[in-house]
Amino acid sequence: MVGTAPFSNLRRRVIVLIAAAAAAGLLAFQPMAGADARAGDVAVSTSSVKGRDGTTYTVTNHVVRTKGEGRRKEWLLVWTGDASVPGGPVGAAGHTAHRKSDVEGSGDPDFLAVIDATKGSRDYGKVVNTATIGPLLQNEPHHMQYVWHKGDKVFAGGLLSDTTYVFDVGQLPRIRLSGVTTATDTPCGTAPDAFTTLKDGTVYGAYMGGPNVPGPCTYTHGEVRTGNGAAGTPGEVLRIDQTGRVRVEYPAATEAAEPDTCHSIPQVDPPTCANPHGIRVREDLNRLVTSDFAEVRSLMLLPTADFYIARDTVRIYDIAHRDRPRLLSVSRLPDGPRKEPFLIEEEPRVVMETALTNERRHRGGFVSTMGGASIYYTPDITDPKPTWREVFDDTTAFTRLAPELDNRVGMDGGSWLQTSADDRYLYHVVMRRGDESSGGKDTGMVYVLDVRKLVDAGRRTRCNIDTLEEVTRGGAEPDCPSLVSALPVEDPTTGGPHWAALDNFRQGPGGHYQETRQPTRLVLANYFVAASPFDGDHRVCMVDISPRQQLSLDRSFKDEHTRRPCVEFNRSAWPHGETGDARPHGVLFAVSDADVR
Repeated sequence: MVGTAPFSNLRRRVIVLIAAAAAAGLLAFQPMAGADARAGDVAVSTSSVKGRDGTTYTVTNHVVRTKGEGRRKEWLLVWTGDASVPGGPVGAAGHTAHRKSDVEGSGDPDFLAVIDATKGSRDYGKVVNTATIGPLLQNEPHHMQYVWHKGDKVFAGGLLSDTTYVFDVGQLPRIRLSGVTTATDTPCGTAPDAFTTLKDGTVYGAYMGGPNVPGPCTYTHGEVRTGNGAAGTPGEVLRIDQTGRVRVEYPAATEAAEPDTCHSIPQVDPPTCANPHGIRVREDLNRLVTSDFAEVRSLMLLPTADFYIARDTVRIYDIAHRDRPRLLSVSRLPDGPRKEPFLIEEEPRVVMETALTNERRHRGGFVSTMGGASIYYTPDITDPKPTWREVFDDTTAFTRLAPELDNRVGMDGGSWLQTSADDRYLYHVVMRRGDESSGGKDTGMVYVLDVRKLVDAGRRTRCNIDTLEEVTRGGAEPDCPSLVSALPVEDPTTGGPHWAALDNFRQGPGGHYQETRQPTRLVLANYFVAASPFDGDHRVCMVDISPRQQLSLDRSFKDEHTRRPCVEFNRSAWPHGETGDARPHGVLFAVSDADVR
């Protein structure tokens, strides 16, 4: 029988994730103007919008004046939280923790960092703007959308503030605030996680947590579900426009009871596993897919928590009427061949991310599990009763990196998951080896799978990881994904690489940028959530992808101060002042509208 005692990292901690649904507990911030020693080299400008809660929200640019190169630039956006208020381990061996020089614990603004991502630029890797947000502090900046296209706004969620910010990035490196979705705009959902954009510029968003207050909550079209409060259960799906206005709140939970293994604390009646994290859309198929993560506040309340708050479910919605989503199916992922000591480490547990195929001839979808260290696939997301099978285990990739180790992967933190636009490859980021491994626990990774045979097989796919040999050597069936490349990522803290983004641009004639279906690099951030057992060393690294899909660290993407590869977010000063260390989470490539063709 699988145990329910916590694994070793969690055994040492009892951490409560604080959900600020109404944002009333957050501190206020007044924009600073050139607070650092180089204030004369920083151009400061502020934009603001008035939220529907009556609060005026601001974004203040601190753009560093650089010498012009006469070339069009590509930019990296990094959604970043202040680390001056302790929320977890800050700094580690080899990574200095910089503290503020003023009153400890007062907090500094969160910000959207803009980094020069133009290969060959003299400022490659330099932070050229920190767009600080106000008045809320300690938002816990989390995810933005997965991919940015010309004309899109950027949607960025505050996990703890229950606030989504909408940024205009049409004139980079300068940022403008276009709108805000406040806690009062989303009474039935909290803890915003991920966003997926539509062609009309709106987004669907996954809010993992329950209603602002415990009890029944009425959604946009009259549906009623009972929840146990902020960052609890059930979560919801939203559609938000370019000003942050909520077009629809839709329940992720079914009206009827879900399996009795869907626990919540306190227990929701009827029970549900609806805590959506990943969210992806296929507009041509009129389908939306979400993956259920966990009751987020309870996952952090260990060692006494019930591990059945870790979810194993995937939801598919009909979005033929964009403002009236309709839940079609709730699928439980099947267990795999590994026998782990703790339930949370079994293959189907903690379903973090989803990724869909893109071409019209393909209808498949993938999900990955943070606790279970596995990737699952269904060949047809339009099937009213989709079949999900495990098609890859992270053990195979870790074994490729270190065959001499006993590579145990339970709760390895499998995170970001993305298909290439041409459906040929699947990219995946993993935080660290599992606690039961014989060594190398500071090593995370990013790997790439060749999935062409799998997706081309359609409904005829036979791949299924159902033996221990396939766990370590890959699937035996001919259509199973093959491991092309795996790049180790060292992080001496309790965390590691969590989020990433593919570079979907290339420079064409006249220096203008065009979107590409064959990415040549990706970026990843080493940070999860400080109020959890998994923090990170707060670096942002660039990874090159060769034509043969071999991954390598881009050593020319260097920190402007240390001159070492990767941009270090543990630093004393930023363009907006000497505010110390920061926590990078969401990452996204973008280009000024005028520079895209």
